[in-house]
Amino acid sequence: MVGYGIQSMLKDGHKHLSGLDEAVLKNIGAGRELSAITRTSLGPNGMNKMVINHLDKLFITNDAATIVNELDVQHPAAKLLVLAARAQQEEIGDGANLTISFAGELLEKAEELIRMGLHPSEIIIGYTKAINKTLEILDDLVEKGSENMDVRNKEEVVLRMKSAVASKQFGQEDVLCPLVADACIQVCPKNPANFNVDNVRVAKLVGGGLHNSSVVRGMVLKNDAVGSIKKVEKVKVAVFAGGVDTSATETKGTVLIHSAEQLENYAKTEEAKVEELIKSVADSGAKVIVSGAAVGDMALHFCERYKLMVLKVSSKFELRRFCRTTGAIALLKLSRPNVDELGYADSVSVEEIGGARVTVVKNEEGGNSVATVVLRGSTDSILDDLERAVDDGVNTYKSMCRDSRIIPGAAATEIELAKRLKEFSLKETGLDQYAIAKFGESFEMVPRTLSENAGLGAMEIISSLYAEHAAGNVKVGIDLEKGACEDASIMKIWDLYVTK
Repeated sequence: MVGYGIQSMLKDGHKHLSGLDEAVLKNIGAGRELSAITRTSLGPNGMNKMVINHLDKLFITNDAATIVNELDVQHPAAKLLVLAARAQQEEIGDGANLTISFAGELLEKAEELIRMGLHPSEIIIGYTKAINKTLEILDDLVEKGSENMDVRNKEEVVLRMKSAVASKQFGQEDVLCPLVADACIQVCPKNPANFNVDNVRVAKLVGGGLHNSSVVRGMVLKNDAVGSIKKVEKVKVAVFAGGVDTSATETKGTVLIHSAEQLENYAKTEEAKVEELIKSVADSGAKVIVSGAAVGDMALHFCERYKLMVLKVSSKFELRRFCRTTGAIALLKLSRPNVDELGYADSVSVEEIGGARVTVVKNEEGGNSVATVVLRGSTDSILDDLERAVDDGVNTYKSMCRDSRIIPGAAATEIELAKRLKEFSLKETGLDQYAIAKFGESFEMVPRTLSENAGLGAMEIISSLYAEHAAGNVKVGIDLEKGACEDASIMKIWDLYVTK
């Protein structure tokens, strides 16, 4: 039987949902469900989630961006929230959980308004007015003088980075923040706005604890040197992307040998050719050869003879970073490099860290643009989560290079916004006043969730916060350790204005 209306146009197995209950409220429900998943991970006391993705890889993290990325979300409305969180993570590096949780709360309030009888367009108008008002209020809450910041001042950097790192690794921020700040300051260009997050690398080595972590100005390669030379200092470096080996023809040839002398001479010319190539590299002044592919046995033999250290870097991305660290130009085939194609390193050495042999390439002086944070931890899952916290710290540094203004953290800003938006809604006369009031109410989600995740009484905390803010103490937020209200400036909890 042929369907009628839209059914006749769509293929079998389709679903067509329309109307308020079926379409709008189902979309709201999907967004709410997604935000309920991530909300319990909000803040420093947020719980870790165990996620197994479609490749059966296990993630244990409270980083909302990772959680929603690894979940295979199908629903189009929930997908929008995932995209919003991803954009926030890529642009700012922090606040992905706030984005999803706040969006879910707004949708929940919108559902209440729809059930009250408000039309979605009225809600949209009210929410838009509330957003514009929120941005005005945020400008008022910016800490005076915070826009003039020296991005090379470690104390100021740590102050701004702390809340982003603490939300991922609560209790470890005093160890992690100085490490990340050191690495970022080392690679910060003359114009801080051009800071590139890719210049801060992370090397994860199992064993030891976080307190054993360090920052290396240069690169840490997770493999051993190929030959017997393990340490050189103040050296020139030649990089060959195509490998250090003799090239063989694709066609196979058959050789008939009549005597031992012929057999001896057969390989001699090849040996002489390889020796000539390696000698020419050594004569150019290079003491380290970096190969992007295989290193032949014969080539390695002559490298040893001419006291050349040989490293093999199989990843082309690592090879690019190596070139950036040392200032070398990668050559396609083994040949004598020109002076301007050679790079320089202060030291290249093989070290043993936690049972693993790694090659450390240090470059303290030159215009080096790569720093590596060497993380230590007991398991791979812990190291992965630490790496995510470092990434958040680095992205926060990038954000503060562009806009260093700060506002009070610990939910102080959110309660002030809720208070002022409710006052603003009372001055409005149209139906949109209900939407503005609900938008303001949605901000209560932050102190409520922070309190619940820390095991505190949410209603008491929110009431106390409102009382403090009504008395004009706009910087008062939640002290999760004491379970009471406290001034955010005393606790030194600040959020970047640009994150909000």
